[in-house]
Amino acid sequence: MPLTLHLDASHPADLDRAAAILRADGTVAFATETVYGLGANALSPAAIAKIFEAKQRPSWDPLIVHLASTDDLSTITSIPVSLQPRIAALVEAFWPGPLTLLLPRNSQIPDAVTAGRPLVGVRIPSHPAAQALLRLAGLPIAAPSANTFGHTSPTTAQHVLADLDGRIDAVLDAGPTTVGLESTVLDPTQTPMILYRPGAITAPQLLAAVRVPIQIHTIRPSHSFPASLPSPGVGIRHYAPRATLVLTGPTPDELWNRAANQLFAQMPSQPATPRLGVLLPTGWPRLATATVFDWGSWNDYETLAARLFTGIRSLDDQGVDVILCPLPPSGGLADAIRDRLQKAARPKT
Repeated sequence: MPLTLHLDASHPADLDRAAAILRADGTVAFATETVYGLGANALSPAAIAKIFEAKQRPSWDPLIVHLASTDDLSTITSIPVSLQPRIAALVEAFWPGPLTLLLPRNSQIPDAVTAGRPLVGVRIPSHPAAQALLRLAGLPIAAPSANTFGHTSPTTAQHVLADLDGRIDAVLDAGPTTVGLESTVLDPTQTPMILYRPGAITAPQLLAAVRVPIQIHTIRPSHSFPASLPSPGVGIRHYAPRATLVLTGPTPDELWNRAANQLFAQMPSQPATPRLGVLLPTGWPRLATATVFDWGSWNDYETLAARLFTGIRSLDDQGVDVILCPLPPSGGLADAIRDRLQKAARPKT
């Protein structure tokens, strides 16, 4: 298979080429404000099948569809009149932006996009390169994160190529993403509304916009494969590096006590002295024998979120056996960081 075409989003001819690939049922990875997505024509079963094949993604995991504007909602959804005021309030407050809404689908959407479910995940990204590509393509674009299934999400074109080079048609390089974590996923069709995945749009912000109660979805571990998941981003293990990810409490003492007293004893399958990588907040004391990624200020959750996947991939690429990372205290954007870390740290089943 030929190498993936590396296009530059700042070049109009490259944007045109990427849009043409999508219109021809090809696959293009592109930047959104959250992470890079692997895009294909959401109305074409053949194009959607290429996403699942490239990512090695199971059919029970649904996709998110990206639109250029709210004018395109009617092409893939059928929203009852009773829900329209609630949806309109959410759209007005958060689109374009990192919020995915699970909305009643229409017959135009292939079953593979929703894993056979009646709701389709939809969002309008705010990233200018994503907006330009969507408008040029003139299509709704299904786009899960552009990485192999279950691996750490990509926040640069280089991350995409590390996972998918030769398995997709093109990557449209627009530099590093800004938010760095996948979108918040909300089902607004029920009362209370269900928050399936935390993200940069937080539960308090959603409540302020619509004043409807929110229920946080709880993941229940299972040893069997589901018929389908109710939402993207709710797999029990996800975002995981090759190295073993070990989480600690939110203070320097807890981080280094975990490293010194517990870590090595709990890693019998690793070498006698595992090579240790650490996502280290700025100003925390260093361990001389550890490979350190400078994560950012402990109170600046926007920076921590933006650099999380970059840090995990950087340490993984350096060949560490174990990645040690402190969990921030819960609340707001920290909940999204905790969600990604806890899923990435779960053992393989």
